[in-house]
Amino acid sequence: MTKIFLTGYMGSGKSTAGKKLAMKLGFEFIDLDKFIEAECGQTISSIFAEKGENEFRALEHNALKKLVTKENIVVACGGGTPCYYGNMELMNNNGTTIYLKMSADSLASRLLKAKDKRPLIENKTEEELRKYITEHLEKREDIYHQAQYIVKGKNLDIDELVEFVSAI
Repeated sequence: MTKIFLTGYMGSGKSTAGKKLAMKLGFEFIDLDKFIEAECGQTISSIFAEKGENEFRALEHNALKKLVTKENIVVACGGGTPCYYGNMELMNNNGTTIYLKMSADSLASRLLKAKDKRPLIENKTEEELRKYITEHLEKREDIYHQAQYIVKGKNLDIDELVEFVSAI
């Protein structure tokens, strides 16, 4: 086990958990969105604005293909990453996938505080946000459940996650 991919809806704690997990395992932490930004020299928001979601998803897939060649990494994927271009299969075939599962209500509570940093939800009211998350989560849940392991994202204990991952 040298590659760990953390998946889950936006706001589920992938980056926070990923940083801590990588540090405890002595692995490199890679936030997929930040990796794409560095590769493209553009923010995710500007990629979405200028090129649209389809182009972003293609860039995301290509970035993921580069990352599966690396060793000893923990990758925090974007919320939609597993849902496009066979990315979940790519991750499952090249590493360990962990879905940080959270309820739509818990996600909405978290995302309300940070929605201005997320292009897909920045202009939504609280009610629109909850509806959007609920519908999106329903569509993505089957794909998220293809992860090799599913853990609860709310109140995630990093030490337990490290123990769990170390035992894989």
